[in-house]
Amino acid sequence: MKALNMMIAQSGGPSMVINQSLVGAVLAAKAAGSKIGRIYGAVHGIAGILSREYLDLRKYSKRKLQAIAQTPSSALGSCRLKPSVDDCRRIFEEFKRLEIGYFFYIGGNDSADAARIVAEEAEKDGYPLVVYHIPKTIDNDLRSCDHTPGFGSAARFVASAVKGDDLDNRALGGVKIDVIMGRDAGFLTAASALARQRSDDAPHLIYLPEVVFCEEKFVRDVKNAMKRFGRCVIAVSEGIRGRDGV
Repeated sequence: MKALNMMIAQSGGPSMVINQSLVGAVLAAKAAGSKIGRIYGAVHGIAGILSREYLDLRKYSKRKLQAIAQTPSSALGSCRLKPSVDDCRRIFEEFKRLEIGYFFYIGGNDSADAARIVAEEAEKDGYPLVVYHIPKTIDNDLRSCDHTPGFGSAARFVASAVKGDDLDNRALGGVKIDVIMGRDAGFLTAASALARQRSDDAPHLIYLPEVVFCEEKFVRDVKNAMKRFGRCVIAVSEGIRGRDGV
């Protein structure tokens, strides 16, 4: 039986470990020997599949791949394209043309959904395609994962940044608001609490998108923090919403 080929792509914002995921999958595929044929890397995620832009990843040495694993950003290039069902159908047709039997998509929620749709199209067609979603999101909000690769390093960055802001605030006083990534999940914003080592350390207030934001309570909280500490550092998620959803 002829060995089917493999396609791998990266999606979403780069994290410190996204290339580790890429290289791990490629090295495992190479170790499989003749079970997997060519190893394609799509340039700029599924946008590269739609435009037929690929790299031959099998030709890279283990030493080169290990160096890529330590490299920042997305080695293959990323995208934020949320594909439609028609796009996924086109992707599946491209897979058939290239005789792809294995599809690895590295990314977060949208990437997982795109992988699901492509897998469903293959199943409808009776095509032997195995689809893997490799979790990668600093938001840490994929239901199947306790901790997603990328979250740990991002959480450490948030804590370090808030610690630095705390020192500025101690010197200058006043109210400082740090807006932290997380549209619908507050894991990163909650990680700001790691900056606290003493009772008066920042953040003094934390607001997450999972809790409805009340402007009146916010004002009271800030006034109380100013009375208690003489200053106030606030960690707030970008996704907080009031009672009306805004």
